[in-house]
Amino acid sequence: MRRREFFTVVCGAAAWPLAVSAQQTGVPSIGVLSSRTASDSSTLMDAFRKGLNEFGYSDGKTVLIKYSFADGNLDKLPDLATDLVRQDVSVLVALGGSNSALAAKRASSTIPIVFVIGGDPVKLGLAASLARPSGNSTGITINSGGLAPKRLGLLRELAPSAKALAGLTNPNTPEGRAQSSDMLDAALALGLKVRFLEASDEKSIESAFATLREDRVDALMIGSDPVFDVHRDKLVALVTATRLPAIWQFRDYALAGGLMSYDPDIQDAYRQAGVYVSRVLKGVPPTDLPILQPTKFKLVVNLKTAGLLGLKVPTTILAQADEIIE
Repeated sequence: MRRREFFTVVCGAAAWPLAVSAQQTGVPSIGVLSSRTASDSSTLMDAFRKGLNEFGYSDGKTVLIKYSFADGNLDKLPDLATDLVRQDVSVLVALGGSNSALAAKRASSTIPIVFVIGGDPVKLGLAASLARPSGNSTGITINSGGLAPKRLGLLRELAPSAKALAGLTNPNTPEGRAQSSDMLDAALALGLKVRFLEASDEKSIESAFATLREDRVDALMIGSDPVFDVHRDKLVALVTATRLPAIWQFRDYALAGGLMSYDPDIQDAYRQAGVYVSRVLKGVPPTDLPILQPTKFKLVVNLKTAGLLGLKVPTTILAQADEIIE
């Protein structure tokens, strides 16, 4: 499939000396702070390094990348961020949601920060505006939660007789709280009842689905969350075991056996983060790098999973699909 343009840029950039770095005479270092695990982030980190390579930066040669993964334990992020700051990195890269970006922001008000989040950076206090971020942070917001009406519309098209919906979110992240609100608004607009399940670790994910077995719902919406990413395979198995139609936030879940996903291209978001880090290393201040937002989205349908669930996917959905897994 031909790659389409994904992000919009609001304004240009000016040069800025990296005075905050103590490594100007040597190889610059990049501190990567992620709420996810190294293994489930491997493809995304490949995309990040690709963005760096586009500007001539190569890990271990012209730049040194220092990785810190919280492995789904969000409480570890503040200490990990502080440790990276102590290592005198030239740029902090905050990945895996707003909790990482907020931890990085609290750890340093001077080191440039490039983030990839799913929330509103202005409401979170990460930026003054999208066009002119101000301060020391900028990046990409994929704003996945705001897609709830579209996702629910697709789910309703697949299961038109659905009357009750369950939504799974993490109450401990800004994205999770926003997703719950978005799901509720979208469900009420369609006259659907909605039951929220909350999970913030592996044990509570299992408990949420044990509770779900006692409820009568007709379809599921699964929110995006780094904890869910860490436990992706288990979560997909639990959802499949319910034998209910479900829509996911990201393509990775459809590839892992989820029924359907509708999302922005997160790999390209990470590539763009690499591009932004490169520009900062070349002297562009974060204030001159507007926060980017997605403009194109992908619908992925897993027909193999549909067959296992005994579902017939309407031709109207297949016609919209960017990718069909058979």
